Amino acid sequence: MNDNNDNWTGSAEPVAQVSSAQTKPGWERDVLEKVALAGIQEQRRGRRWSIFFKMLMFAYLFIILFIVLGKNSGGIDSAIGSSGKHAALIEINGVISASTEANADSVVSGLRKAFKNKQTVGVILRINSPGGSPVQSGYIADEINRLRGLHPDIPVYAVLSDICASGGYYIAVNADEIYADKATLVGSIGVVMNGFGFVEAMKDLGVERRLLTAGSNKGFLDPFSPLKEDETAHVRTLLSSMHNQFISVVKAGRGDRLKDDPKLFSGLLWTGEQGLELGLVDGLGSSSYVAREILGVDNIVDYTQQEPYLEKLLGNFGASVGNTVVSAFAPKLQ
Repeated sequence: MNDNNDNWTGSAEPVAQVSSAQTKPGWERDVLEKVALAGIQEQRRGRRWSIFFKMLMFAYLFIILFIVLGKNSGGIDSAIGSSGKHAALIEINGVISASTEANADSVVSGLRKAFKNKQTVGVILRINSPGGSPVQSGYIADEINRLRGLHPDIPVYAVLSDICASGGYYIAVNADEIYADKATLVGSIGVVMNGFGFVEAMKDLGVERRLLTAGSNKGFLDPFSPLKEDETAHVRTLLSSMHNQFISVVKAGRGDRLKDDPKLFSGLLWTGEQGLELGLVDGLGSSSYVAREILGVDNIVDYTQQEPYLEKLLGNFGASVGNTVVSAFAPKLQ
């Protein structure tokens, strides 16, 4: 008798269906790439969330710090109010320029606050500068004289540190008296303008200079063009005029204390001891010496204008956060 199964052919188990994707050559690699890419994306998401929460934490801590410092740092005004009789100290450090710490606006602000305070018995300008802008130095000198006229009972003393040359000394001579250390470098009463000329170098390199101007002197002192005699003569008149202004300020400030020495206004530097002999300084001493022995006070209050600490902190924090964000979220080529 024939069984019904006799009509079946092949295996008793059904044949599994194989996808076309799995039959493609290299399908294993595609799957692995997708798995790896998904893992990388997950890591990036985790890293970004981690950075985000860290930034929130930094912001929270920074706000707390801001509040605490804001309450505890009343600034120079609050400190001055409770200082009693004192000598007001103003530092002039480094090159005198509109873009440096020793700029006229900052120094003048400190001077005005010092003279305005009724507890100030005298102002000490502590100068450590090789010089700089004659304009910035002139602004400071003019303000010293103006404030001295308004407050004749408050004397001004200049105390010279490592060096007080050129524009630094231009400021110092407007004080009532000048004190220095025996090794201080002082003087350099002169004016300088310098530069470079590249005419011969251009010839050697085969470079042609093409300078087009409207105005016969608009290319004045161009370093790539030959130096002209009339230009040199004009510069000398400028330097001579500024030098005479400098000499006049020194003579007005120092008066008969200056010795008659032909080298005094030649631009030379002198030590504090030599400067004492020449009449460039009045004595040897420090800021503490002037406050204690001359002004009769031990208390010195610093009126030097500084960039607020919180502004510095904000600037540094902002730059750090910006760099972190760019590093974390910006596209990268690897």
